Amino acid sequence: MSLKVSYDAEADVLYLAKEGQEEEVVEVYPGVNLEFGPERELLGIEILGASRILKGVVDPLREKAARS
Repeated sequence: MSLKVSYDAEADVLYLAKEGQEEEVVEVYPGVNLEFGPERELLGIEILGASRILKGVVDPLREKAARS
């Protein structure tokens, strides 16, 4: 199954998902939701306020890439 990644810049939402019927959504951290299928398989990850939540990850990667 392929993983689809999409980002809505206006809403600042990052979504990673694979095909399947969503049965349950669990908020694991404020603004981070996991979506599960009928067999409790992970189908998706939704990150609300993605630029804020991922800033600590993305900024160091950008700096490292600029030095390379």
